[in-house]
This record gives sequence, structure tokens and C-alpha cells, in this order.
Amino acid sequence: MISRLPLDEQLEHLRSTLSRNEVLTEVLARTAALGLPGWYVTAGCLFQTVWNVVTDRPPTSGIKDYDVFYFDADDLSWEAEDAAIKAGRGVFSGLPAEVEIRNEARVHLWYEDKFGVVCPPYESTEAAIDSFAATTCCLGVRAEANSKWRVYAPHGLSDVFNLIVRPNPVLAPRSVYEAKAARWREQWPELTVLEWPSTSTTAPSARS
Repeated sequence: MISRLPLDEQLEHLRSTLSRNEVLTEVLARTAALGLPGWYVTAGCLFQTVWNVVTDRPPTSGIKDYDVFYFDADDLSWEAEDAAIKAGRGVFSGLPAEVEIRNEARVHLWYEDKFGVVCPPYESTEAAIDSFAATTCCLGVRAEANSKWRVYAPHGLSDVFNLIVRPNPVLAPRSVYEAKAARWREQWPELTVLEWPSTSTTAPSARS
């Protein structure tokens, strides 16, 4: 089983698995060309590609969009983020998928107005990835020089390859986690969804 391999071998399997999604590899290459600070392609497009390959589905099946996070604390204006979004529209033109670009340094500025809950400022893109509702979502990949990939996986890769959805009660409430898990299980019924811990009391998250 891939989940029982040493981490370096798991990383090799992750890259070979994700590379079967040609849209994803193109998003990685084109995002690198944008030069966004601290960027990662993250969330559903990654773990759902793995789920698809493991369950013998087409690599892009059920993936609704491709999330690109970056971190620019030097300019927290909407105008700066909008400029990055518009630049992305040009770079990603022609791809058969929606790519969503967000500056994670700005999340705390709009989060409370939209969701009614205070979100402390993130200190990095990695910190934003840490706040996803499920540990399975906490995964980021960046294409770097010399064809290398930087992988951020604070909870490891075993659950991703084992089709296990595990709650991450650091920001999102139980309702968000359960709604997402139910939606995922409709698309991938092979998933094992673990229950939200009964003692947790947390605030809602904006992330998928």
C-alpha cells in the first residue's frame, strides 16, 4: 500500500498520480509563470485527482475548479489582488477548467463581513492551507525550478491515498465539514468519512 511506504516514496507516487491530470499540470506550470509570492495550487484539485486515479476514474472527474493561493502581505488592497486575478485570466485562457486565485494575506479583511466570524490574519499560505475543514484538504503543490515540486502536506499523504476524510476542527464547524464530506461521498462513494469530534466548538470557514 502506498500509505505504508516511506514518505519520499509517497511523494514520488503523489507526483506521478497528480501528473495524470493534464489540466492540473498545466495549471501548475502556468501559475509558476505568474510569479505570485508563496503560491500553491491546493485543495480539491489535488486530493480529488488522487481519489480519481485510485478508484479508476478519469483524473479530472468531479473537479469543479483549481484553487491557487498566494501570500502578499505588502499590498492588502483589493486592487492588487484583482490585478493578480486578471493576470491569471490571461495566463489560464484556453484551459477547460476554472482557476480561482486568492491572496490569503487578505482573508481576514473580508471574512467576517461575509461569514459573520472573525478570522485571525494568516501568516503564510501554509497557515491558510492548515485551516481547511478536513485534513485531507490540507495539501499544496508548487512547481519550482529544475522541474522540482514543493509539496506542503502537514497531515501527511496516507489518508489521501487511503480515501479517508478526516475532520480538521481548527476553524470550520461540524456543519461545513459534514456538508463537504456528503458532497464528496456522492461523487466518490468509496470514501471513508470520519465523524467530527463531539467536543469541538469552532467557527465557520470560507474554504473548500
